[in-house]
Amino acid sequence: MACDFDSSRVTVVDHPLVQHKLSILRDRTTGTKQFRDLVRELARLECYEATRDLPLADVQIETPICPTTARCVAGRKLAVIPILRAGLGMVDGVLDLVPAARVGHVGMYRDEVTHEPHEYYAKLPGDIAERLCLVVDPMLATGGSASAALQYLRSQGATDIRFLSIVAAPEGLAAVLEADPDVHIYTCSVDEGLNDDAYIVPGLGDAGDRIFGTLDR
Repeated sequence: MACDFDSSRVTVVDHPLVQHKLSILRDRTTGTKQFRDLVRELARLECYEATRDLPLADVQIETPICPTTARCVAGRKLAVIPILRAGLGMVDGVLDLVPAARVGHVGMYRDEVTHEPHEYYAKLPGDIAERLCLVVDPMLATGGSASAALQYLRSQGATDIRFLSIVAAPEGLAAVLEADPDVHIYTCSVDEGLNDDAYIVPGLGDAGDRIFGTLDR
């Protein structure tokens, strides 16, 4: 089903290496360890794009050759907020690039019948209002959990929020962008849509189960 959304607030990270890694991630034969490693790598590459506009300041340093002016990130504090539990698989990829980032957690689960999100846990850095928040979840399906998580962050004072997913359905993009007029979304792929069970097609299956090895065999 086609679904309109504001594409100006969506960045598709379509680098060839991203698309190559995503193809392996989608493959049903990819094992738990490789799947977990790929999620981390893709999160790292997305974080690179999502932080492209961080402000810089000139600093004076001395190389082994001579003094020079270099550029460093200018005092911008970050937080990475995984939506539990699958979002945990993306945290280390962000921390690889921004090791000083604080980590918060928002726990959401989806009712298997109604597909509605329910919050069961939340813990954020105390200065969340002062931080650029990177909310991470591999799957953006209906957008219910993401919208609820963003609403909670806004209620806690967060103002600059960017949402990072690995695959997204048009329905989820439209829902999140409508629910939060200021969020920007980064994803590696906008897929075809949702099936009757609200799973992304073609998707990559249940990301949480594949990351943590809890698939029924």
